[in-house]
Amino acid sequence: MRLMKNWTKYIISPLFLLLCLPLQAQQQITGVVVDAETGEGIPMASLIYKGHNVAKVADANGRFSIARHIGWNLTFSAVGYRERIVPVNSRTKDGLKIALKSDNQQLSEVMVKAKRQRYSRKDNPAVELMRRVIAAKKQTDLKTHDYYQYTRYEKLTLAINDLTPEQLEKKPFANKKWLLDQVERCQYNNKMILPISVDETVSQMIYRKQPLSEKNIVKGQRSNGINDLFETGDIMTVAMKDVFTDVNLYDDQIRLLQYPFTSPIGKDAIAFYRFYIEDTLRIERDSVIHLHFLPNNQQDFGFRGELYILKDSSLHVRRCKLSLPKKSDVNFVENLRIEQEYSQLANGEWVLTQDDMIAEMRFAKFLQKAIVMRNTRQSDYAFDELPKSLFKGKKPEVKEADAQMRDDDFWNQYRQVELTKSEHSMDTFLQNIQNIKGFKYAMFGLKALIENFVETGQPSKVDIGPVNTIVTHNFIDGYRIRGSAQTTANLNPHLFLKGYVAHGFDSHKNYYDAEAIWSLNKKEYLPREFPKRIFAFQCTYDVMSPSDKFLPTDKDNMFVAFKWATVDKMMFYNRQQLTFEYEADWAWKTTLWVKTEKNEACGNMHYQPLTTAEIPSIRTTELHAEVRYAPGETYINTKQRRLTINLDAPTFTLGHTMGVKGFLGGDYRYHLTEIRLYKRFWMKSWGKIDCYLKGGIQWDQVPYPLLLMPATNLSYLMEDETFNLINNMEFLNDRYASLLLSWDMNGKLFNRLPLISRLKWREFFGVNVLWGALSDKNNPYLAANATNSRLMQFPDGCHVMDGQQPYVEVVAGIHNIFKLIHVEYVRRLTYLDLPTSQKQGVRFTFRMTF
Repeated sequence: MRLMKNWTKYIISPLFLLLCLPLQAQQQITGVVVDAETGEGIPMASLIYKGHNVAKVADANGRFSIARHIGWNLTFSAVGYRERIVPVNSRTKDGLKIALKSDNQQLSEVMVKAKRQRYSRKDNPAVELMRRVIAAKKQTDLKTHDYYQYTRYEKLTLAINDLTPEQLEKKPFANKKWLLDQVERCQYNNKMILPISVDETVSQMIYRKQPLSEKNIVKGQRSNGINDLFETGDIMTVAMKDVFTDVNLYDDQIRLLQYPFTSPIGKDAIAFYRFYIEDTLRIERDSVIHLHFLPNNQQDFGFRGELYILKDSSLHVRRCKLSLPKKSDVNFVENLRIEQEYSQLANGEWVLTQDDMIAEMRFAKFLQKAIVMRNTRQSDYAFDELPKSLFKGKKPEVKEADAQMRDDDFWNQYRQVELTKSEHSMDTFLQNIQNIKGFKYAMFGLKALIENFVETGQPSKVDIGPVNTIVTHNFIDGYRIRGSAQTTANLNPHLFLKGYVAHGFDSHKNYYDAEAIWSLNKKEYLPREFPKRIFAFQCTYDVMSPSDKFLPTDKDNMFVAFKWATVDKMMFYNRQQLTFEYEADWAWKTTLWVKTEKNEACGNMHYQPLTTAEIPSIRTTELHAEVRYAPGETYINTKQRRLTINLDAPTFTLGHTMGVKGFLGGDYRYHLTEIRLYKRFWMKSWGKIDCYLKGGIQWDQVPYPLLLMPATNLSYLMEDETFNLINNMEFLNDRYASLLLSWDMNGKLFNRLPLISRLKWREFFGVNVLWGALSDKNNPYLAANATNSRLMQFPDGCHVMDGQQPYVEVVAGIHNIFKLIHVEYVRRLTYLDLPTSQKQGVRFTFRMTF
C-alpha cells in the first residue's frame, strides 16, 4: 500500500485533464550546439535531415537529441550563424559538440533598435508594418484556390514532468528498473519526464470552394498509454485535442485551452498588442524582419512572442514563436510555447509545414507536474481538382475503416516526428504497471471515484452505478437506497440493458427502472456514442417532484438532495416509453417517442377537479417529435451521460408533444410546442456571454399538471439553464418565454485591481428573465370556469403570473476561487410579495477551467 501511495500523485496528476538509460528502440545522437568564439550554447538551434522531413530544435542551452539515421546528412543552423553539415555514419559519436561560426553577411543586416521608449501606436514603424501584414492576409489565403489538399501528421504526448534526481532515487523508481527506464530527458525543456500516453494521427485535409466543403479524412490513428486502463479512456485524448487544438495564426481569434486568444496578426491585434521591431536577419535564404510583441495587459488571454515577417511583397510569416506572458491569468499552465515554421511551395506560395506546442502544467502542489507535447507536420500540398466522391456527406471528419489497424510500414512511411524510446516502449510500460501488487485494487477505487461506476471484470460487461445515487433523500421516502447497473458493448455491441431497484424507508415503497436499448450502429462501449442511432424501451415506477425533470443530472444524485426549499409537492409515476433517436453525421438529431404514464399525487400535491371529488391519479399518452441542430458540437462520453466539451457551437431545438385521449388509457388531448436557442458570444479579452432563449405554448385546455412550469433549480449547486430562486411549481403558465443571459468577464475587472489581481478571481454577472401568462381557458380562479370538469384546483404555493410583469433575478459571482470554486449571489427582483418567494441566495459549484 505504501508503494501505491507513492504512485498516487503520478497517476492522478495527468487525469485532471478530464480536468519522461537503458536499451533504446531507436538510437539517438545527443550533444550541444555552441558559438565557435565564445563556447556558449546557442539557444533554439535547428537540426534537420534535409530531404527526410526529420527535424528538431535545441533547447535554451543549445542541447539536443535527435534520432540516428546512418547515411543521412544532419544540418545544424541558427540565426546569425553559418550552417554546418555533419554526415551520420557508424563512427559518429554520441555527445557531439557542434561549433557554429558567425555569419558576417547576416550580421551586417542587423538593424539595432534604440532603447525602448514609452509605447505609442502613432508614427510607430512596427505598427505600420503590422497593419500591412494584416492587410496582406487575404492574398495568401489558400482558400482562394478552387481546391487544395495536404497530408497532416500529429503526435500528442502526455508525460509526468520535472522529475528530480531525488525523486528518481526513491520509490517507486528506485526498486523498479523498468519504471526508471521509462524516464527520459525532454528535448523541449531539458527536464526529466515520464511519458504515459502517446497518440498519433495521419490525416488528409481536403478543401473545395464550390460548393463549399472541407473535410478531414483520418487515414491512420493509434493511441497507447494510461487511457487504455479506462474503458472510457478516449475521454482523455478527445479532451486534450480540444484543449490543445491546432493554432492557425491567420485566424483573427485562436481557440486554445477552450478560450479565444487574439492572434498577433488578427484584425484586432493592433489594439490588443504592443509591437517592437527588433532587427532584420536571414532564416536560411530568406530575409525577414524580426518583431517582438506582448499584450497591453499581460493578465489578459493573449500571447507574447516573436514574429519573423518576410521582406517581400507577400509579407507572409516565415516563423513565429508564441508563449504565455508570465502574468497571464491562465490556470494550471506554468509554461506554454508554440513554434511554427512556414515553407515556400514550388508555385511561390507560403504554407504552414511545422507546428509544435509544449504546455507544462501543474494542477496542485501535492500533484506531480505534467507536460503535453503536440507535434504537427503538414506536407504534400497540392491544388489539383479532387474527386467529388471525397466530399460525399456533411460529416467534417471521416475515418477510414482500417484507420486504427495500420501496420508499422504505414507509420514508418507517414511518421514525420520520431517516437522517443519511451514512447516506443509504451506497451511494455503499461504491462509492467498492471503487474504491480495492489494496482488493480487502486484502479478499482480510482475508477469508482472518477467514472462514478464500478466495473465487474476486465473487460467489463456490466458496470455497477452511478455510485453517487446509492443513498439519497427526498420528502416522501426520507432516506432511500438504490442499486443500479448497465451492460456494455463488451457483452453485446448492439444490445444494452440498464436499470435500478430502490427502496424508500419512510414510504416503505419499492421502485424500479428497466431499459433495453438497441443500437443500429456498432458501439465500442456505450450506446450514446456519436452518432447515436437507437431504439429504446423503458419501464419505470418511482417518485419525483415536477422540478426534477429539469435536472441535468440523475434526480437521485446525493449532491442535489440538499435543497434550499421544502419540496413537498411530488408524485409517483408509472411510465412506459418507446424512443427512437437518430443523429446524422453532422449537426442534426431527430428524436421520436411515444409514452404512456400514470401519475399519482403525493405529499402536498393533490388532483382536485373543480366540479368533483379529489381523484388519486391521472394518465396521459403522448407522441413527441423533436429536431436539434448543433453544428460543430463535440462531446465526450462518460459512463453516465454525454457531455458537450465545445460550447462555442450554437444550438437550435424544436419539439412538439401531442396528448392522445383514449389511446393506451390516455385521459387528455392536447398539443404543446417548445423551442430553444443557445449561442455563446466571445467578447475577445472581455470574456464570454452565454445566451439561452426558450419559449413554449400549451395550445389546449388542460389540468394544471399539464401546464408549463419554469425550469427551477432547488439545490445549492449551480445548474445551467435554470432559475435559482423560483420555488417548486411556483408559477403555472400555458405560454412562456425565458431569457437566461450570463457574462463571464474572465477577470477583466479584477485584473486591474492591485491586490485582487493576484488572486486570479474572475467576475461573473447574469440576469434571468421569465415572461409567463395563463390564458382564461386554463385559469381555475375565473368564475367562468367554476363548472369546468377538466380543470383542477392549483395546489398551495402555485401562482398565476401577471402577463405585464416578468419574473427577474440577477446574479453576481466570483469564479476561479482557488482555481476551483465558483460562488454566485442571486437576488430576486420581482414577485417579492408572494409567500413562496425566496428573495436571495448563494449558489456554488466546483469546476476546473483554464
